[in-house]
Amino acid sequence: EPYADLASLAGFHCNDLLVDPQGGAYVGNFGYDLLGGAPTVSTKLIRIDPDGRARSVGGPLVFPNGMALSPDGATLIVAETFGRRLSSFRVSAGGELADHRTWAALGAATPDGICLDAEGALWVASPLTRELLRVRQGGEVLDRVQTQGAPYACMLGGPDRHILYVCTAQTHEPAAALRDLTGRIEVVNVPVPGAGLP
Repeated sequence: EPYADLASLAGFHCNDLLVDPQGGAYVGNFGYDLLGGAPTVSTKLIRIDPDGRARSVGGPLVFPNGMALSPDGATLIVAETFGRRLSSFRVSAGGELADHRTWAALGAATPDGICLDAEGALWVASPLTRELLRVRQGGEVLDRVQTQGAPYACMLGGPDRHILYVCTAQTHEPAAALRDLTGRIEVVNVPVPGAGLP
């Protein structure tokens, strides 16, 4: 059943979302018609409260995508795919976002899905460079993992959260993805376990 109507708040398609411990959700959106060739414009995240009310928060962002919430719930990190950076916000008790900062500039990488580990580093799926990066705040790359397909999302899971699960495919174009069923989940064991949300 419908939970929240985001049509008036999303510049174009919605993408990744993160649910916080209070039951609120942060939702990313393209901001513009990427596949239709529209010019790049910035957008904001959408916050859906537990009662279903929605509002724009935290921006401007260039194609906000994957998100991670620190273990203490105080910091939200957002992947800006075509901004080629990770941005962070301070999270208030009511879910508002403030103190927008660049957490890490990523050069050629295009961050999509992200997840946080217990040392405060982020694993970042970068589909256009076809790799996973483990990045420290400030931008230092601590590790790189090559994948068979282009990585679009990643998550640390398993019994002790030492398994990095990666959603990959050969393409993100809808028609090609329907024609060539190349999606898969790739896995790699890593020494530092996951932390925070998701």
